[in-house]
Amino acid sequence: MEDNDLLLASVATMLRDQGYRVLTATDAATALQLLESEPNIKLLFIDVVLPRGVNGRQLADEAQRRSPTLVVLFTTGYTRNAIIHQGRLDRGVEFIVKPFTYAALLTKIQQVLAEEKLLSK
Repeated sequence: MEDNDLLLASVATMLRDQGYRVLTATDAATALQLLESEPNIKLLFIDVVLPRGVNGRQLADEAQRRSPTLVVLFTTGYTRNAIIHQGRLDRGVEFIVKPFTYAALLTKIQQVLAEEKLLSK
Protein backbone atom coordinates (compact mmCIF):
# COMPACT_ATOMS: atom_id res chain seq x y z
CA MET A 1 0.00 0.00 0.00
CA GLU A 2 1.54 3.25 -1.18
CA ASP A 3 0.00 6.59 -2.09
CA ASN A 4 2.77 7.46 -4.56
CA ASP A 5 1.51 5.91 -7.80
CA LEU A 6 4.93 5.79 -9.47
CA LEU A 7 6.61 4.07 -6.52
CA LEU A 8 3.66 1.70 -6.13
CA ALA A 9 3.80 0.66 -9.78
CA SER A 10 7.56 0.19 -9.86
CA VAL A 11 7.69 -1.86 -6.65
CA ALA A 12 4.72 -3.98 -7.78
CA THR A 13 6.37 -4.67 -11.14
CA MET A 14 9.68 -5.60 -9.51
CA LEU A 15 7.99 -8.01 -7.09
CA ARG A 16 5.89 -9.58 -9.86
CA ASP A 17 9.07 -10.05 -11.89
CA GLN A 18 10.44 -11.99 -8.89
CA GLY A 19 7.41 -14.30 -8.89
CA TYR A 20 5.31 -12.69 -6.18
CA ARG A 21 1.56 -12.21 -6.57
CA VAL A 22 1.02 -8.51 -5.84
CA LEU A 23 -2.17 -6.62 -5.08
CA THR A 24 -1.95 -2.84 -4.82
CA ALA A 25 -3.86 -0.14 -2.98
CA THR A 26 -3.40 3.60 -2.70
CA ASP A 27 -5.63 4.12 0.34
CA ALA A 28 -6.55 2.35 3.58
CA ALA A 29 -10.11 1.48 2.59
CA THR A 30 -8.97 -0.29 -0.58
CA ALA A 31 -6.24 -2.13 1.30
CA LEU A 32 -8.73 -3.43 3.88
CA GLN A 33 -11.15 -4.48 1.11
CA LEU A 34 -8.35 -6.46 -0.56
CA LEU A 35 -7.49 -8.15 2.72
CA GLU A 36 -11.14 -9.15 3.17
CA SER A 37 -11.53 -10.48 -0.36
CA GLU A 38 -8.13 -12.22 -0.52
CA PRO A 39 -7.65 -14.30 2.64
CA ASN A 40 -4.30 -15.76 1.50
CA ILE A 41 -2.38 -12.47 1.65
CA LYS A 42 0.84 -13.07 3.58
CA LEU A 43 2.49 -9.64 3.62
CA LEU A 44 1.32 -6.06 3.85
CA PHE A 45 4.02 -3.64 2.62
CA ILE A 46 2.91 -0.23 3.75
CA ASP A 47 4.09 3.35 4.04
CA VAL A 48 3.91 4.77 7.56
CA VAL A 49 2.63 8.13 6.31
CA LEU A 50 -0.68 7.76 4.49
CA PRO A 51 -3.24 10.20 3.13
CA ARG A 52 -6.68 10.93 4.54
CA GLY A 53 -6.05 10.79 8.27
CA VAL A 54 -4.98 7.16 8.74
CA ASN A 55 -1.35 6.31 9.37
CA GLY A 56 0.32 3.06 8.41
CA ARG A 57 0.43 1.81 11.98
CA GLN A 58 -3.32 2.26 12.39
CA LEU A 59 -3.98 0.43 9.14
CA ALA A 60 -1.57 -2.37 10.07
CA ASP A 61 -3.21 -2.79 13.47
CA GLU A 62 -6.65 -3.13 11.86
CA ALA A 63 -5.33 -5.46 9.16
CA GLN A 64 -3.70 -7.71 11.75
CA ARG A 65 -6.84 -7.67 13.86
CA ARG A 66 -8.69 -9.06 10.84
CA SER A 67 -5.87 -11.39 9.79
CA PRO A 68 -3.62 -12.21 12.78
CA THR A 69 -1.01 -14.10 10.74
CA LEU A 70 -0.45 -11.19 8.36
CA VAL A 71 3.16 -10.00 8.25
CA VAL A 72 3.59 -6.22 8.00
CA LEU A 73 6.63 -4.48 6.53
CA PHE A 74 6.68 -0.71 7.00
CA THR A 75 8.55 1.87 4.99
CA THR A 76 9.00 5.63 5.26
CA GLY A 77 11.36 8.39 4.29
CA TYR A 78 10.75 10.13 7.61
CA THR A 79 12.89 9.43 10.65
CA ARG A 80 10.22 10.33 13.22
CA ASN A 81 7.00 8.41 12.88
CA ALA A 82 4.44 6.18 14.56
CA ILE A 83 6.68 3.11 14.82
CA ILE A 84 10.06 4.44 15.93
CA HIS A 85 10.40 5.61 19.52
CA GLN A 86 13.66 6.92 20.95
CA GLY A 87 15.55 5.32 18.07
CA ARG A 88 13.96 1.89 18.53
CA LEU A 89 11.31 0.04 16.61
CA ASP A 90 8.25 -1.20 18.42
CA ARG A 91 8.42 -4.90 19.21
CA GLY A 92 7.57 -7.09 16.23
CA VAL A 93 7.84 -4.27 13.70
CA GLU A 94 9.66 -4.83 10.43
CA PHE A 95 10.94 -1.74 8.64
CA ILE A 96 12.89 -0.58 5.57
CA VAL A 97 13.90 3.06 5.08
CA LYS A 98 13.16 4.99 1.86
CA PRO A 99 14.84 5.32 -0.46
CA PHE A 100 15.58 1.62 -0.73
CA THR A 101 17.03 -0.38 -3.58
CA TYR A 102 15.00 -3.15 -5.15
CA ALA A 103 17.65 -5.62 -4.01
CA ALA A 104 17.36 -4.41 -0.40
CA LEU A 105 13.56 -4.57 -0.52
CA LEU A 106 13.58 -8.06 -1.99
CA THR A 107 16.04 -9.24 0.66
CA LYS A 108 13.93 -7.71 3.44
CA ILE A 109 10.72 -9.27 2.13
CA GLN A 110 12.36 -12.68 1.86
CA GLN A 111 13.72 -12.26 5.41
CA VAL A 112 10.39 -11.33 7.04
CA LEU A 113 8.49 -14.07 5.21
CA ALA A 114 11.13 -16.65 6.19
CA GLU A 115 11.00 -15.52 9.82
CA GLU A 116 7.21 -15.81 9.83
CA LYS A 117 7.41 -19.30 8.35
CA LEU A 118 9.82 -20.35 11.13
CA LEU A 119 7.62 -18.86 13.84
CA SER A 120 4.49 -20.56 12.56
CA LYS A 121 5.99 -24.07 12.77
